[in-house]
Amino acid sequence: MTRIDWDATADSFDREPDHGLHDPAVRAAWAARMRTWLPADGRPAEVLDLGCGTGSLSLLAVEQGHRVTGVDRSPRMVDLARIKLAGTRAEILVGDAHRPPVGERRFDVVMARHVLWLLPDAAAALRHWCSLLKPGGRLLLIEGAWGGDGIPAAELLAALTPLTSHVRHEPLSADATLWGRPVDDERYALVARPARRPRHTEVVDVHLILRRGDEVLLARRSGTGYADGLLHAPSGHVEDGEDVRAALIREAAEEIGVALSPDDLRVALVMQHRGPRGNPRTGWFFAAECGPDLAPYNREPDKCSGLAWYPLHALPADMVAYCRAGLDAYRAGERFVLHWHEDGDAIVHEPQGVRRAVHLPATDPPA
Repeated sequence: MTRIDWDATADSFDREPDHGLHDPAVRAAWAARMRTWLPADGRPAEVLDLGCGTGSLSLLAVEQGHRVTGVDRSPRMVDLARIKLAGTRAEILVGDAHRPPVGERRFDVVMARHVLWLLPDAAAALRHWCSLLKPGGRLLLIEGAWGGDGIPAAELLAALTPLTSHVRHEPLSADATLWGRPVDDERYALVARPARRPRHTEVVDVHLILRRGDEVLLARRSGTGYADGLLHAPSGHVEDGEDVRAALIREAAEEIGVALSPDDLRVALVMQHRGPRGNPRTGWFFAAECGPDLAPYNREPDKCSGLAWYPLHALPADMVAYCRAGLDAYRAGERFVLHWHEDGDAIVHEPQGVRRAVHLPATDPPA
């Protein structure tokens, strides 16, 4: 299977009559197919369109009442898609389809058209895309094989077998109206539903409350696709084989260039949290003092636009809501917290908003 660079081929793909959907008959044919592939239960679905190009399929999904997030690695394509989708319920982001910059968001549909065959590790991309789906969500993959390039349906079906419980294979080559002309190669769509996991699983994340007297260090998120522009404590995910303390030490070194030892850390609180439209997570907050031998600096400028110290007793409002709730609980001496967003909540802390933090009482020590 040949892999090529998307940026080098974007122009030629968009000039093909089947890609830009400029022909009204072609566009109508794709719209009809999309109605059978996307959820039709009367509610707007959250659709992630990967490798969205100029936004042709994104626009069809929006016109059918869905909310679309499009991702493409080409800034020029993104600019064209934003123009095409201006005034609609669509957000278009610059990013890699393999690891789209959507943070903790989850979707009803992850859609990709003539994208998977371009990726260097299609199997890894499929695994990650499945993780971006809400329970009951679906993958919509439109691919083909032509002239030795692409992915034959049998190959993609085999790759999906360990990841899915059901796959619908829909051949598309015989429908000339989809392509604006007859075609004699293999073109198809797969609608796949990920296998149900027998047990609930959660991401475990770690957060550093680095103190300098009564001040705490906060980072302003940038370029991540989740809560960009908002303040958050230095944080990250626990990786396979790590305990939470080791993960915190690694993240502190990677994000702010601070070398901490296990003896430097104190457990501040444990929080189970859920972001709007996201999956539950369990977060461990650790506190540490920033002594004179520590000099934090921004080691990830692609994810953070800057670091600053803020008074713990007068935190800014433009913070990620669950992080602000964690710091407020820490100041109050609370150690176990639930912070559960509803889907319509804002990610940002809202001083006058509905209180989502629930402090869980701990047991008293035995007499």
